[in-house]
Amino acid sequence: MSEAPRSFAIRTYGCQMNEHDSERLAGMLLADGLVPADTLEDADVIVLNTCCIRENADNRFYGHLGDLKALRTAKPSLQIAVGGCLAQKDRGRIVERAGHVDVVFGTHNLASAPDLLRRAALEGPIVEVLEGPDPASAADQAPALNAVRELPFAAWMTIQTGCDNSCAFCIVPSVRGREVSRPMEDLVDEARMLADRGVLEITVLGQNVNSYGRDLTRRRPLFAELLRRLGAVDGIDRIRFTSPHPKDLRDETIAAMAETPAVCEQLHLPLQSGSDRVLAAMRRGYRAERYLERLAAARSSIDDLAVTTDIIVGFPGETEADFDDTLAVVAEAGFDSAYTFIFSPRPGTRAAQDPSLFVPDAVVQERFARLVEVVERSALRRNVDRVGRAEEVLVEGPSRKGPETVTARTRQGKPVHVAASDPALRPGALARVRITHGAPHHLLGELVEVTASPRHRVRIPVTAR
Repeated sequence: MSEAPRSFAIRTYGCQMNEHDSERLAGMLLADGLVPADTLEDADVIVLNTCCIRENADNRFYGHLGDLKALRTAKPSLQIAVGGCLAQKDRGRIVERAGHVDVVFGTHNLASAPDLLRRAALEGPIVEVLEGPDPASAADQAPALNAVRELPFAAWMTIQTGCDNSCAFCIVPSVRGREVSRPMEDLVDEARMLADRGVLEITVLGQNVNSYGRDLTRRRPLFAELLRRLGAVDGIDRIRFTSPHPKDLRDETIAAMAETPAVCEQLHLPLQSGSDRVLAAMRRGYRAERYLERLAAARSSIDDLAVTTDIIVGFPGETEADFDDTLAVVAEAGFDSAYTFIFSPRPGTRAAQDPSLFVPDAVVQERFARLVEVVERSALRRNVDRVGRAEEVLVEGPSRKGPETVTARTRQGKPVHVAASDPALRPGALARVRITHGAPHHLLGELVEVTASPRHRVRIPVTAR
């Protein structure tokens, strides 16, 4: 009787880049003969793919890592691996703090994880963190065709790794390295292969997608050209991207968005602060007026554009006047939604060097609440304005509102909950729905018609998260 294959589970922390890395890692483990586990308790291998952008991400990770010690005690054969940005930052300290960890790997050697797990089973704990991409291996830049995608009809596509900016609050350049762009022909080929597998929506990923290709040409970014090339791939109906940098949002990129039907009417444009003084301290490279000019240019060129943003509250030295400037810019911008964050000092960054400038917690919390109120006011207004419209939506799956409802997403990236009145309203289907209600974070709609059935192949089981 043959022995049952080992099983794995992956827990993901952080951004879309981490989510994509986890999908790729799941594909590698499947190719290595492992199978997905239903729960952490059932797994023979547990991988924690980490984030270190904010301090609470560190604390949450170490708390979860401590919880796994009991599982390891109950199952001595269990292997625990830690990868991602926090692994790149903390390295051997992870094993020092948690002796039950078998493997630590960084952001530059994701493809080595299966081999490291095999070696650790024979040699004991292994910490292998590279300072940069291994020029001898293109594995980490290879197409992620075997990734285990949560939605088989939607795929992430990493077009670059690393970042050349020097934002005072950000640790990404030190854990992801300098910008490295993938060749454009490789990306177009990957899009074609994904389309052949039934993928109809691609989300392009990079730390600063606007600068894509600058390291290849040494002259100018190629992002606008890439959008047009990907948009010409037969079968790819929707293209999204994140994240751009406001200082690098060029007119040619706005034109490509407006003129390429597959590129969705959605723009994530991180503001971070509306105060020119704080923006300078953040080393963002633009002023509030310049940000609003770029935003106006995008909205004037792209019909029905939805705009989201990132905002940090409590950056060191932020005064009440600075925060009032932020509220004023946020109100003028009228965002569809915003990711709002409380400043978190990251060791080694400029913003963490002078604790005397840190804003008191009570002040930050009060400002944060006021900011959320302003953001939700504009989000509600923009969603209510959509009531009565017929929208094209892509069905994602059952809604959290109950089994009789599905969640779909508009081209603007807005979630719509729709009664599952038609059996054809399955994940991956395109449909037209009429919007009946707008709330700050979602829409409600009623089905008009299903316009296209799912094209994707067999759904692959998703790893535990």
